[in-house]
Amino acid sequence: MASCNATAPEMASDFHPTVWGDFFINYSPEPLQRSEEWMTERVNQLKEEVIGLFEACNTTVEQINLVDTLQHLSIDHHFDEQIASTLSSIHGGECNSSSLHDVALRFRLLRQHGFWVSPDEFNKFKDEDGGFNVDITNDPRGLLSLYNAAYLLTHGETALEESILFARQHLQSMKSNLEYPLAEQVKRALRLPLPRTIKRVEALHFMSEYKEEPMHNSSILEFAKLDFDLLQRLHLKELKALSRWWKDLYREVGLTYSRDRVVECYLWSYTAYYEQEYTRARMILAKIIAIIIMTDDTYDVRATLEECQKLNEAIQRWEESATSLLPEYLKKFYLKLISTFKEFENELKPDEKYRVSFCRKAFQILSSNYLQEAEWFHGNYKPRFKDQVSISIMCSGAPFVCVGLLVGMGDAATKEALEWASGCTDAVKACAEVTRFMNDLASFKRGKNKNDVASSVECYISEHSVTSEVAFAKIGSLIEDAWKTTNEARFELRELLPAVQRVANITISMPFMYDDKKDAFTFSNSLKGVIKRLFVDPIPI
Repeated sequence: MASCNATAPEMASDFHPTVWGDFFINYSPEPLQRSEEWMTERVNQLKEEVIGLFEACNTTVEQINLVDTLQHLSIDHHFDEQIASTLSSIHGGECNSSSLHDVALRFRLLRQHGFWVSPDEFNKFKDEDGGFNVDITNDPRGLLSLYNAAYLLTHGETALEESILFARQHLQSMKSNLEYPLAEQVKRALRLPLPRTIKRVEALHFMSEYKEEPMHNSSILEFAKLDFDLLQRLHLKELKALSRWWKDLYREVGLTYSRDRVVECYLWSYTAYYEQEYTRARMILAKIIAIIIMTDDTYDVRATLEECQKLNEAIQRWEESATSLLPEYLKKFYLKLISTFKEFENELKPDEKYRVSFCRKAFQILSSNYLQEAEWFHGNYKPRFKDQVSISIMCSGAPFVCVGLLVGMGDAATKEALEWASGCTDAVKACAEVTRFMNDLASFKRGKNKNDVASSVECYISEHSVTSEVAFAKIGSLIEDAWKTTNEARFELRELLPAVQRVANITISMPFMYDDKKDAFTFSNSLKGVIKRLFVDPIPI
């Protein structure tokens, strides 16, 4: 048993040092081609032009293509009212198009925005036996749209599952014969369908592809590039401030065994909301993710069982006097936890301060579950699969993140939304399941940290006496079920849609972090390129 005077050990060999160091603290970007004032003024001019395009649309097809373009270029947040009004009107009307692309695009956009559409919309492309007509196999654009749309399926929609298999099979067989940019779009979608793709990463691809489209609008493209560069300047300022905050905290608490990943924490927060008005929400969430990592690594990598119990007891008490329970190396960390939550409260308006109590409660629940895992590990106990999952989805940190992402948000973060997120049901639970299972598939492949409890994969193999391939297939099907729950929440919880969409964004970040059974957050060299493209390299105008 470590004595109370023990100091924290050096960083565990499993965790490489930060790949960024002080880069964002010291980085001063080159001056932009134009001044920020000129760019802002130009953006406002172009915005009026684009609003005019909504009024100029004469058909449903023109409307859905405009909405899709704005979404694809990640500038749709400037036109929320116009898009909501357009989609509401489209939802109320009939879909008479005989184009598979049009029908599938309408289906995807409506479902993404919380409007229910029946899969029967695709029956017009099927024969009497219920199979798809052979002529659509020569329509790659239509097949791609069908493929992406069908990924918004909910539980029991076997017709959409069949649509995915059908479209994938034909897209695979024709992908080498397609021309740019469709070839690239198909290749990306086969790797990760559009509804599960991080919007800002997709926008980077689409900006260079959109200008190749015969019907492209140069004003929209100019708007997208200027908006991206202006937002990038804001994100750089936030990264500088956050990196300074973290450097001070990391040095002060001295937990050098923990992962030093503040830039990656910011990236994760940014996947929930990148828009200008969400600076406060983004910064609070990035700090919450950093706190999760530090707490997780303390329970998993460093603390003895007795220290885990004392840390959890202190976190449940949540008062400065509880430091007396803790070993020396955790005292500063614990005090910093309490002061950081106070800082969150200070950033909120008087009528928003209550949100921090939801956040603290979610953190206390996370800590209790970390302790349960520690007790299992130190007792050399392998739980049944169901019991393991019920604890480990909480330990994924995702339920705490789903509460935390609402703390700094605007008026959409109602008390009802916070109560919903705290309840860890439907979309929040689904987010936790996708996080947990993708993480477990990655850790099974690479091996675990020294104090990690048996994962869901190991528990399934042990309980059912099956191979890892069978366990992987089972976990894969549970991930797919969770995606269906996420999709369903959009129209079952329409009154909470803004909160549901942000939770869905966090779920969508998981394939980005854990795809190909890799943990890109922990082993973060693989994220360096995309972080540079998102936050450092401006888009040439």
